[in-house]
This record gives sequence, C-alpha cells and structure tokens, in this order.
Amino acid sequence: MQQYNISKSNSFYALGLSYKKADADMRGRFSLDENSKNALLRQAKENGIESLVLTSTCNRTEIYGFAQHPFQLIKLICDNTNGTVDDFQKVAYIYKNKEAISHMFRVGSGLDSQILGDFEIISQIKKSAISSKKIGLLNPFLERLVNAVIQASKRIKTETEISSGATSVSFASVRYILNTVEDVSNKNILLFGTGKIGRNTCENLVKHTKNEHITLINRTKNTAEHIAGKFNLVVKDYANLQEEISKSDILIVATGAQRPTIDKHIVQTNKPLLILDLSIPKNVNSNVAELPNIQLIHLDDLSKITDETHENRKEQIPLAESIIDEVKKEFNDWLETRKFAPTIKALKCKLLDFKNAELETQRKKSSNFNEEQAELISNNIIQKITNHFAHHLKDDNISTDDSLELIKKVFQLETSIDV
Repeated sequence: MQQYNISKSNSFYALGLSYKKADADMRGRFSLDENSKNALLRQAKENGIESLVLTSTCNRTEIYGFAQHPFQLIKLICDNTNGTVDDFQKVAYIYKNKEAISHMFRVGSGLDSQILGDFEIISQIKKSAISSKKIGLLNPFLERLVNAVIQASKRIKTETEISSGATSVSFASVRYILNTVEDVSNKNILLFGTGKIGRNTCENLVKHTKNEHITLINRTKNTAEHIAGKFNLVVKDYANLQEEISKSDILIVATGAQRPTIDKHIVQTNKPLLILDLSIPKNVNSNVAELPNIQLIHLDDLSKITDETHENRKEQIPLAESIIDEVKKEFNDWLETRKFAPTIKALKCKLLDFKNAELETQRKKSSNFNEEQAELISNNIIQKITNHFAHHLKDDNISTDDSLELIKKVFQLETSIDV
C-alpha cells in the first residue's frame, strides 16, 4: 500500500489497548466517557488531524486515524484520560496501513472481542464515525473503511453462527448467575445502572432467570422507570441504594462511572451477597471483597468462562475470516482505483484539450462543419481511450506505479491527490 494512495503525507494507524494485555485497572485509566470523547475529537481537529475514529468500551480503547507519527494519536488518548504515555507503552499495540485495516475488520466483526462474537463494538464504531463526520474528521478513505467493516460485520452475523447463543457481557453475567446460584428465580436481584449494558442485562435477567424479584436503581430515576415499565419491575430511588443492597442476594453494577460507585461502607449485609461488576473502569471498589460473605466478580472473570456454545462459535472463525477477506478485497480494490484515479482524470482533461483544439481548427477550415457529430465521435473516442488505460492499470500482472509514471511522462500530466 503506497502512502500517497491514502493520504498526501500521513500513514493510517490503528492503536490502543485491549483486554489482551491490559487488565481492568489499566483499561480503566484509558477509558473515555462521552465528554472525554468529544474533547479528544476537538483536540484532534485543532491539531490538524485529518481523519479519526475512536472507540472506548469495557474491553478496549482505540484510535483509527491518520498521522505523520503514531505519537500524535497516543497523545490524544493520554491527554483525555487518566493514562500516561509510560502506561500506554507497556500494554499498547500499534498497527500501520494494511495491518491497521485488517485489525479494524477483526475488531468490528467480533473476532477480537473478549467474548467471541460480541458485536456490540460495531455500534460504537458507527456512532464514532458519525461524530467524527460532524466535526469534519472523516475523510473518504476512513468513511469507506468503516462502511466496509459494517458490511463484513453484518454478513458474519447473518451468514455464520459465530453469534449463536448470546455473546455479550450482559449475557455472560446472567449465564454466570444461572451456573452458580441455586434457586435463582427466588433470589432478590438488584441492578444498579441502566445504561446500555444495564438495559441488556435487565432483558437477559427477565428472559432467562424467570425471576420476579428484580429491582432497578439508577441515578436518573425516570431512565430506570422507562426500562422497568417494559418488564413490570420495581424501581427504587438512588437514596435507597444501601437499604436495597442489604435486601439483595445478587447485586449487578453497570453504572459506567469513572470512579467506584460501590464500596464496603454502603454494603451493610450479613447474608451472602454475589456482586457482579460489569463496568470499566471498575465501579465496585476492591475493598468490598474484605467483607465477609461477599463474592465479587468482574467482567474479566466472566470472559474466562467457556462453555459448549463458545466452542461451537470458535468453529465458525474460518468462515468469518473468509467473509472478511472477501469484503477487504473489495475495499482494497477500491483503494487501488483511487491510486490511479487522479491520473485518469488528468489524462481525460488532456485529451479534451486536444479535442477542443482540433475541433476549433476544423471549424475554421470547413464551412459545413458538423459540430454535433464531431462532439459525439470525439467524446466516444476519449472515453474508450481512458477506459482502456484504466483497464490496463487494474491488471494485476503489470506494475501500476511504473505505468502511471509512463502515462504522466508521455502526456505531460500534472495530477492532484484527493484524500
């Protein structure tokens, strides 16, 4: 992949950190809430970054974008999170150009997810691309790439069984409860936090536990009430959190805050309590584990649980990868076309100049010059010539770069590059 094929002076990078090398605490340092994401985009725009898409989930924080050097993008992450450059270097990965493209396909298609086949990441990539486009940070290359990744993700979801069963963090938590808690339908379950993960967890709880003792608490009560209304659940005020925890057998925390929302001082109970923390950064303070009868499980623990469904999904990986290869080839073919498009455009303009000059000469020579017929014939010839050159440049058996240079030299072309 030639650099000018993508950008005039920059390379395309995918960089960040994920569950593979960064534990929950480290990922928490680099997590981005909505305000931080917006601040990062503004800073990128002010610093002259030409195109950028970012993701921040419980499993990863990543930037896909253009830069002269990856440190320009690393700085954006570190300036807008609690992470440092030293922290980043310990756990990060950096991919460039073709490798960056391949990485984005795997992430968006659920093959790089902590729970194989989890497609929730693709919705964030879509949302991030929309935010970037609004601020003028989405060039044609990255917009086309995002759309290709979305296409691959959709095909994998519909043409394979890699997402058979449920694959999300929310379902993993419910599956853990079903596997470890006896008589779960009669347990008191408290769900604290009704954002996206909380909503999905709530739906899975209702569907799979057959439990009628589920209580919701959210800082914004009407959000919880909206969800509770769908499932006929109980909603309590945030002020009653400590009291409701004391009544619970299972506490699920999905608050998505930047610091712990639960610590040992508000867990006042003498009976066994299972606490599941589904947040990054961790929203349950580790000091809770100091209390007797408390079992604290984090989402990193949930991802380690394998079952028959997971093994079946792994068998679908080769088929998913073949779909990615097919869509990626289409994208790379488009990318190759962009390499010679400016030259073909310049060639066509040069031929039009030849045509106009010759027509002007013939008008002066002939009193009965057929303007319409001459225009039609000459335009058809120009189109055939440019099509012939374009077809030649698409041939895998020739050197596109050498051919481009020869065409430019023969026709004395000056080309401009569109990003």
